[in-house]
Amino acid sequence: MIWDCHIHIQPWAMLAEDVRPMIEDAAHAGVREILESPESVLRFLDENGVERACCINYVSPDVMGFTREVNDWVARFTRGHRDRLIATGSVNPRHEKDVRGEINRVLDLGVGLIKIHPPHQLFAPNAYRADLPQLAEVYRECQERGVPVMIHTGTSIFPRARNVYADPMPADDVAIDFPRLKIILAHVGRPLYGETAMFLARRHRNVFLDLSGIPPKALLRYVPRLADLGDKALWGTDWPSPGVVSIRKNIADFRSLSLGAEIEQKILWDNAVRVFSRAPV
Repeated sequence: MIWDCHIHIQPWAMLAEDVRPMIEDAAHAGVREILESPESVLRFLDENGVERACCINYVSPDVMGFTREVNDWVARFTRGHRDRLIATGSVNPRHEKDVRGEINRVLDLGVGLIKIHPPHQLFAPNAYRADLPQLAEVYRECQERGVPVMIHTGTSIFPRARNVYADPMPADDVAIDFPRLKIILAHVGRPLYGETAMFLARRHRNVFLDLSGIPPKALLRYVPRLADLGDKALWGTDWPSPGVVSIRKNIADFRSLSLGAEIEQKILWDNAVRVFSRAPV
C-alpha cells in the first residue's frame, strides 16, 4: 500500500503560459491527457502502484496562475473518488477579503489538505504575526477540524517565485502557536534548508516531513537521519514537476535504500494514514 502525498493534479487550463513548458516536457508527454479526468488519474496511479494520492492545488495567481476557483475544481474532480484522491486546496490571504469565510467554505467542499506555498503565494508561513493577521484563521480552522496543512519549504525554479520565503524556520512559529495542527513540511527544505526542516520535525510532535521532490537515491544525502525520522516522514513524488520522470521508478529507487521493511511501511503508508486520520496529534 503506497500513499503519494504530493502529486500535482491541477487544472491545466489555469497554468500560466510560461509555466506550462516547464511541466510538459519530453519526460511528461501525455500529462494533459492524464489530468483530463479522475478516471484517467486513477488508471495512472494503478499503473504506478499507488493506492492513494493527495491532489495538490493552491491559490497562486501571481506565479502559477491558479485563482481561488482551483478549490472548486479539485473538489469536483475528487468527488466520488475520495477513498483514493485527497482534495488539496488553499486560501491565499493576499487575494481574499474574508479569509475565515473562505477557509470554512473550502473545507466544507471536502478539501482534506490545505497547502501553503510561501515562494509562490509570496508570504511567510508566520506572516500572521506581522502584515497578514488573517492567515491565522486558516491555521485555526484546520486545527479545529483536524485537517493537515502542508507548507512548501525550499527553493522554486518557476518564474516570479520569491525564494526569500523558502526557509522553513518561520514554520516554527506555526507549530508553537497551533500545537494541535498537523503540519507537513514539503520537500524537507531542499536543497538549502534540509537541516532546518529536520530540526523542526524533531522539535515538534505536530511537524512531519514530505520527502517529495528529492531524487530517492539522494534521500540519505539530504535526510541522513531518515531512519531515525521514520515516524515523521511521508512519501511523495511531486509528479509531474521538473525532474520527476516516473513515480514507479521513484518507488523502486526508494526501496533500494534498504531502510528495512518496517521503516518503508511507515513512510510509504502508515504515517500518512495517521496524519490524515483527523485524530489529534
